[in-house]
Amino acid sequence: MGLLKNDTFICVDCETTGLDAENDRIIEVAAVLFQGDTILDSYETLIDPEMPIPPESIEIHHITDDMVAGKPKIQEILPTLLAFIGRRIIVGHGIPFDIAFINNQSKKFSIPCTITSQPHLDTLRLARLYGESPTNSLEKLRQHFNIAAEGAHRAMNDVMVNIEVFKFLTQNYKTTEQVLDRLTKPILLKAMPLGKHKGRPFSEIPNEYLLWAINKDFDQDLMFSLKTELKKRKSGSLFKQAGNPFSDL
Repeated sequence: MGLLKNDTFICVDCETTGLDAENDRIIEVAAVLFQGDTILDSYETLIDPEMPIPPESIEIHHITDDMVAGKPKIQEILPTLLAFIGRRIIVGHGIPFDIAFINNQSKKFSIPCTITSQPHLDTLRLARLYGESPTNSLEKLRQHFNIAAEGAHRAMNDVMVNIEVFKFLTQNYKTTEQVLDRLTKPILLKAMPLGKHKGRPFSEIPNEYLLWAINKDFDQDLMFSLKTELKKRKSGSLFKQAGNPFSDL
């Protein structure tokens, strides 16, 4: 690893039947090897998940059962995909999601897989750090940075947009090590990213909800943000809100 512009990265995106990495399946995967502005190689394939694709998933990626019929099964493409990824640094938007799917499917078919131990750069977390986009979805970041649309929400389209977003989000870093080092530390979020209080500043969220959320299995940035807000209230800087039972009515 060295200068960002000289290092090679592999950007990966999976489309799936759902959000459960244990039970859902991958139906499309795309991976692009790039260095700076140069695309060095790419790999993409549709995959037969051997199960019906739920309508709510089809609404997102528009991949139908007919489109995956007769396509290779996951165990047939995983060795090729994993060889293509190699030991490179993996880039992706919410990339732990994709890594979990690939790793679980590899384990299921006893295919050697090392991607959980490889360094990765999550552009969702880099976007939180950047903090200038109204929301941090890939599509909103594409619009924010005036990146040309690649078309439908499909794996390769998302990868190509993601690479451009990655370049914008890392332009203030010189080396890959600097980016990796910053992402070892939690990031303080400006607003709640999910749930019934989505989009609200943490200072406006009722105490009861924060105390409920702190016991959930959220990612490190959200947990850090919840704990920071609760600590502020406990220290008395927001005593009125924390102590007044009517403050949220």
